[in-house]
Formats: sequence, C-alpha cells, structure tokens
Amino acid sequence: MNTVLKTAHISFDGLDQEDVVDRIRADFPALSLTVNNHPLVYLDNAASSQKPIQVIERISRYYSTEHSNVHRGVHDLSQRATEYYESSRDIIRDFIGARSRTEIIFTKGTTDSINLVAQSFARPILNPGDEILVTHLEHHSNIVPWQLVCQQTGAELKVVAIHDDGSIDYDDFEQSLSERTRLIAIAHVSNSLGTIIPVKRIISDAHGLGIPVLVDGAQAVPHMQIDVSDLDVDFYCFSGHKMYGPTGIGILYGKEQFLEKMPPYQGGGDMIESVSFAGTTYNDLPHKFEAGTPNIAGAIGLGTAAEYMNQIGFEFISEYEAKLLERATDRLSQIEGLRFIGTAENKASVVSFLLRDSHPYDVATLLDKFGIAVRSGHHCTQPVMSRLGIPGTVRASFAFYNTMDEIDVLAESLQKSSRILFS
Repeated sequence: MNTVLKTAHISFDGLDQEDVVDRIRADFPALSLTVNNHPLVYLDNAASSQKPIQVIERISRYYSTEHSNVHRGVHDLSQRATEYYESSRDIIRDFIGARSRTEIIFTKGTTDSINLVAQSFARPILNPGDEILVTHLEHHSNIVPWQLVCQQTGAELKVVAIHDDGSIDYDDFEQSLSERTRLIAIAHVSNSLGTIIPVKRIISDAHGLGIPVLVDGAQAVPHMQIDVSDLDVDFYCFSGHKMYGPTGIGILYGKEQFLEKMPPYQGGGDMIESVSFAGTTYNDLPHKFEAGTPNIAGAIGLGTAAEYMNQIGFEFISEYEAKLLERATDRLSQIEGLRFIGTAENKASVVSFLLRDSHPYDVATLLDKFGIAVRSGHHCTQPVMSRLGIPGTVRASFAFYNTMDEIDVLAESLQKSSRILFS
C-alpha cells in the first residue's frame, strides 16, 4: 500500500495544544491565504473542510505516475491503481469499525448514498400507508430522497418534532413509531445547529421493533470516532470533502445482510459479472453498487484523509474542538444583541446565531471583509428555520486546525460589524 503520510509517526508528546495546532496548520496550504488584506480565518468547515498537503500530494502522485483504470487490466499500472483503490476501502472499513470490506460502498457523497438506499432498499419494500421517519433537523439531502420514494410508492413521510433549543423531542420520537414504520433516516449531527442526536439510543429502540435505521453521518465523521458495529446501525453515510478529503467521493456503509438483497442502483461496467441480451448477472459486493469507472483518485484521497485524522487522533480532535466551542460560546455571548440559535446540551463545534435584526447575509458579507469565512442562510435545512421562525442564521463551524486567536478575531469582527450595521 502506497498511502503512507508525510506526517506518519509524528509525535505530539511534550507539545501543548497550541503547539500541536500550529504544527497541524502547517499541513494546510489554504490556511496561509490572505483575504481582503487579512489573514484567512476559515470557519466554514461544516460546508467543506480544507485539505492537508498529504491528501493533495497523494492525489497528485496518483494522477502523475499511478493512473490507470481499476479492476480491468492485467498490466502493471492497472494492478497498482486497483491495489491503491481497494486499500482505501480497507482503510475506511477500519476507520468506521465495519466488520467487512464488502460493506463499504464508494459513492459520490452523502447525498448519493442516501439516494442509493432510498431507491435500492426502501422503494422495493414500501407500500401505500407505510411510513418513513425523519426529524425536523434533517438536511435537505435526508428529506428529498424520501419524499421522492414516498411519491413513487404511496408511503408517507413522518417528521419527529424538536425542542426550541434544537434537541430531539424524544417523547415525540417514541410516539411516532408504529407498525407502519419501515425505516428511520436521521442525522447524527445537525449541520445547521450542531445538535448531536442520540443515534445509538434511537437505533436500539428502533431495532426493538424490527425497524432499520439509516444515519446521515456527514457532520459527525469529522468530529468524533465512529464505530458502526458498536452503533449497530444498518446504513451509515458520509462525505469525503467534510473530513479533509476530496470532493465527489463518499461512503455508504451497509450491513451485508441488507446489501446482499438490494438490487443494483445503477447499471453499467464493473457492477456486472456477465452480460448477454438474455440477461445480466450482477457482481459481488461491494462492486454491485459501483457502476462505471469510479472516482479512483477521490477514493485514494479519502483513504489518505482518514489516515491523516487517525494520526492526529480523535481524542485530541474531540477535546480540542470542545474547547473551541466553549471559547466561541463565551466570547460571542458577550456581544450585545447576539442570539444563539441551537443551544442543545450536546453539541458539535458549531455556533449558529443572529445579530440583532440584521440579515445573516449582511453579517457574513461584513465578516468576509475582515477575512473571516462563515456560512449564512438556511444551510439546506429550511424546515429547521421555518420551525424556529427565522430566515436563516450565521454559522461558524470549527475544525481542529482553528485557533483560539481566530475565535477572538471572530468576536472582535462581529463587534465591528455590529457598529457598522447599527451605529
């Protein structure tokens, strides 16, 4: 396997957290940029994270000296490309604690993974009157695919309520379960509010009634160690670009017992065993769901990103990001007229807020003038915003390469923005 990182075996022993972060930041070229004559403060990680040089160079090396199509050639380059591609599958299997490599499907991303399950797993088993359960917190990508499959089958989409602080109304969840519930599709972490949803409890309760569960893990995988076997989740989806990897690549984890029974989502090369005009025999897992030439470079880059995160370690990531969230909550709470949106007790490193009666776009535009990248709007969660009676929020989302000084710059720039908007 040729995916060893430049930072492999790096030791943080003897370094305090600030020194560790400085060392990490040196791996990310984008973090040295200047925007509007200010050092870039990148706080839009929930939308997409920056990439370390190890991932960038690994993809470049593949395209420079290793490129060929996979699974189809006996020549050396094809054999090597296949080895690297499949090695990344093994890396991801271990990264999320799956039992078998056959349970790791490469997709275009979380959205593609959810659509695959909607059409290949849910659609064949749904009948009129059946129900799919989601929550009010979901990203559009975990709403629209289920609406489509409900239109196709006559099933119904049922929505679990949330409290004003952005946490799940668990009583409503339990009351929403019935003999008609065929699937629960739920985020692990809310992208717009940062709420960490108690998915392990939900999965346990659902399985007690024989209901399978899909978890949208796009916002969880960058921040916490995921063990799909411990969760006992049936399907788990995530994207590479939010976890320091490339765009256009993601993962569908599925229990083998379900994947074996599911028909292919797309037809074409590599998902077949044999083809004739009389009929087609499909390939074994996981290739049954990977039609056509895959995103080889993306898969290799994703494996490298997972290795990079493992080198840093989830103990450090979780502890440090919790401190970033604490610092941001403290500093921003001192700003007159700033109101947090989403104050659940258990949160990932996201702060969503409004500044007096200003529009989120205006605040984000002013912050950009100070070199600060945040997200504004509804964050592809319009039902959440409607439920809370607001047009959207300003969202600052943190990663392990952000610094306490950057939190202070955000707070100071918000004070300046407030004076500009309301003086």
